[in-house]
Amino acid sequence: MLDWMPVPLPWYLVGPLMGLTVAGLYAITNKHLGVSGAYVQAVDFARGRPIERWRLWLLGGTFLGAAAVALVAGSPQAGWGYGALGEYLSFPALVATLFVGSVLIGFGARWAGACTSGHGLTGCSTRSRGSFVAVVTFMVTAVAVTFLLHAVTGGAL
Repeated sequence: MLDWMPVPLPWYLVGPLMGLTVAGLYAITNKHLGVSGAYVQAVDFARGRPIERWRLWLLGGTFLGAAAVALVAGSPQAGWGYGALGEYLSFPALVATLFVGSVLIGFGARWAGACTSGHGLTGCSTRSRGSFVAVVTFMVTAVAVTFLLHAVTGGAL
């Protein structure tokens, strides 16, 4: 049903649309767009604390939108695939790696004041020096970890 839509969508279409979304939200509501903020709001909501309800809608819409596209495309399926990482590591090592990675990502997002999307999209678009430093740090770390994994696994990952 979605045969008319190229997969993945071209960067030159999606990039400007994402930029317009961030700029539009900021222009209309004076609010910053970021996914980690929506997760924090969901936890606050569960604890009975005051929240910005639109962030819950953002979080819910992310999941519901993905489900709707999967249903319309005719391929709704859930999976547990971890790609090459799952093939290379034993299950206990995989669980430990995912746990440690999740803790580090959560800690880093709270410490840095935003997640990668928050810094890369919203922070950089508002010319935040801290966000520019964070994005450069993300990129340098990603390249370093890629080379490290390639060296350690002999190219298996």
